[in-house]
Amino acid sequence: MFDPSSTPAALGLVSALGGGLLIGLERERRKGSGPDREPAGIRSFTLASLAGAFAQVIGEPLVVACGALAVLALAAVAYWRSQVVQRSRDPGMTTELALFVTYLVGVVSMQLPLVGGGAAVVIAVLLAAQARLHRFATRVLTEAELHDALLLAALVLVVLPLLPATPVAWLGGLQPRTLGLLATLILVLQAAGHVALRFFGAAAGMALSGLLSGFVSSTATIASMGTRVRAEPALARACEAGSVLSTSATWVLGLIILTATSPPLAALVAAPALVATAVAAGTGLWRARGAKGTAPESSKAGPLRPREALLVAVLLTAASLGVGWAQRHFGDAGVLAGAALTAIADAHAACAALGALAGEGRLELQAAAYGVLVAISTNAVTRSITAFVAGGTRFGSVVAASLAASTGAAWATWWAVSRLAAG
Repeated sequence: MFDPSSTPAALGLVSALGGGLLIGLERERRKGSGPDREPAGIRSFTLASLAGAFAQVIGEPLVVACGALAVLALAAVAYWRSQVVQRSRDPGMTTELALFVTYLVGVVSMQLPLVGGGAAVVIAVLLAAQARLHRFATRVLTEAELHDALLLAALVLVVLPLLPATPVAWLGGLQPRTLGLLATLILVLQAAGHVALRFFGAAAGMALSGLLSGFVSSTATIASMGTRVRAEPALARACEAGSVLSTSATWVLGLIILTATSPPLAALVAAPALVATAVAAGTGLWRARGAKGTAPESSKAGPLRPREALLVAVLLTAASLGVGWAQRHFGDAGVLAGAALTAIADAHAACAALGALAGEGRLELQAAAYGVLVAISTNAVTRSITAFVAGGTRFGSVVAASLAASTGAAWATWWAVSRLAAG
């Protein structure tokens, strides 16, 4: 008779068996033949995974530890044989380490079958991608890119967790970790633009990077693109395209936020938002078309420019401090003024606040829709100033003109829709 309690154990054994077979199959194809072949193949890896599973089934930690030591001893003997006995020119330790990790996969599979099976797939893919990873590390990745990647990793994994997450009085109540996240976001956007540029070229790469980054922060995207223009003037049109396309993402994300908080308000703002999106997207694609072939063939410079990221973070922080000071000394002159002040730093925060008020019935839809347009228009001024500061006069002029055109189109559509509704 079938015992339901045996299902988890059976699933774990199946996961361990499949994981060992998968990793062993990849190693079998690489072990070669003859006296110099690798010592472990599909059978060895499958047995190692099953050994880990059976050791875990016994339920004695000492048995699991002894099994791990036995696999490590076998791996050490195999490595000694390839290096000392066979005198291999490049023995490596990949197969020996993989054998030990496969044993651990078997142990984990008995506790968490999905985790064990997923780990086995990841390990097999990693082993199969040896040539591609080697080529990427030695030929594709430059020294400057490696340096910047380590810098970004240190910032995310070391610096950010150490920054205080509580408001600081001399920063106007702002959190140092928030400022660190802002600087990190700008650096990540710089890295994303660099990667897109390497893979897709100037036009498509920068345009795609700008559009996707705009869903995170159009202001930070414009700042990142502007600093790249100063560093690499040949990419001016491509950076302009990415910046302008990021402004179209602002309207789309604002509409999504309103849909989640107040669907009737989203319906009321939909026409102006879609028209503004179309204008910004059209301008961005036009600039991207003119950017074909402008990317440099090679560059020794890394993707990150920490000094510019810090400068932009200070600029946006100063704007937030100014908003806080105005609110403390003069108060909010109504919901619209408050939304406009909030939108200086973040248009989407203002959209969420207005949507929540409209959704709760505390604000009329017409007034809320008007507030949304005011908020995004106010933020357009902030983004225009950021463009001039980060990228210079020419870059700022292009971005500001596009923002004026899309914002003006939104207001014109709002006026036309309102007249039709009134008539």
